[in-house]
Amino acid sequence: MIRKTLFATSLLSATLLASTACSAQPAPGGKPFKATVVADFESPWAMTVLPDTRMLVTEKQGQMLLVSADGKTRQTVATITVDSAGQGGLMDVVLAPDFATSNRVYFSYSTAGEGGKGVVLARGRLRPNGGGGERLGEIEALFSARPFVEGNGHYSGRIAFSPDGKYLFFANGDRQKFTPAQDPKVTLGKVLRLTLDGKPASGNPLAAKGFAPEIWSYGHRNLLGIAFDAQGNLWEQEMGPKGGDEVNLIKPGLNYGWPNASNGSHYDGRDIPDHKPGDGYEPPKVSWNPVISPGGLMIYSGSMFPQWKGDAFIGGLSSKALVRVDLNGASAAKGDQWDMGARIREVEQGPDGAIWVLEDGGESQGRLIKLTAK
Repeated sequence: MIRKTLFATSLLSATLLASTACSAQPAPGGKPFKATVVADFESPWAMTVLPDTRMLVTEKQGQMLLVSADGKTRQTVATITVDSAGQGGLMDVVLAPDFATSNRVYFSYSTAGEGGKGVVLARGRLRPNGGGGERLGEIEALFSARPFVEGNGHYSGRIAFSPDGKYLFFANGDRQKFTPAQDPKVTLGKVLRLTLDGKPASGNPLAAKGFAPEIWSYGHRNLLGIAFDAQGNLWEQEMGPKGGDEVNLIKPGLNYGWPNASNGSHYDGRDIPDHKPGDGYEPPKVSWNPVISPGGLMIYSGSMFPQWKGDAFIGGLSSKALVRVDLNGASAAKGDQWDMGARIREVEQGPDGAIWVLEDGGESQGRLIKLTAK
């Protein structure tokens, strides 16, 4: 059940971050970038960059923060009531395609409701609050995963807009329940295509076959990154089980196999059949074993690192890495994997082509770091 009353608007407070802004630090190990620590946060989850170079950052406990590009000032623009147990919390944040005129911001979060817990898609408008700051108002919940179930894992909640700005793609994880990923009637373990108002988009490929009308692709586990490349291809990365982290090229109507096929195994050691030709499941373009524990996905389009234009960048959690995947049309191959010394939850691109990363804040410090060319 969607509950708009779960939102609590926040008091706006501007805070000087002199203690957390740091000078440029050379990246160790001969990395091809310079790392500058800009700010730190309490268990950050996602970020997005505004046209004026400020950033919105979400924190697990429900705070959405507006932060200056130099990290020296921040303000809390919303406090969302979330269920933050386990992998839950305030999750993705993405600007609407027409943000320049609408000021709309889309975000996701986990909440408790009838039957258990689930992930919700919501939006609001970023407006001046009359006191010299800004707040996220007109907040409305648009869509809830179906069904809500018990447990604290695999919410997913990643958001991407189609290149034409007409549709919203929303990732629903399998909630550690396995079989819902193959169930045509539920949204768990699926990539969904919605209107900007959170309704099922017309023309979704499986609706005529009796699937839930929102479903675009299915057979997914824990989808923690989705992004379009310059050619309009939709790429997705997800955490596999014991081994078998994946990067997939998402195509309408296809079944990506989970839990019937995976290049990994169950955590208790039981085998899962590998992807193989003719099994009816779309295989990943790239997979990892040992795992990287992917968190966050960005397709690079900037000019600061021209050698990486068009490539995918993934944050590594257990691997404590920044991972580059070489994309070439509909093909992908492993590229670089740089040891960052901390769990990387999010990767984004700045207007100047710099790469921004957020540490997870669990075993890490929760820092926001800007990567620039040396």
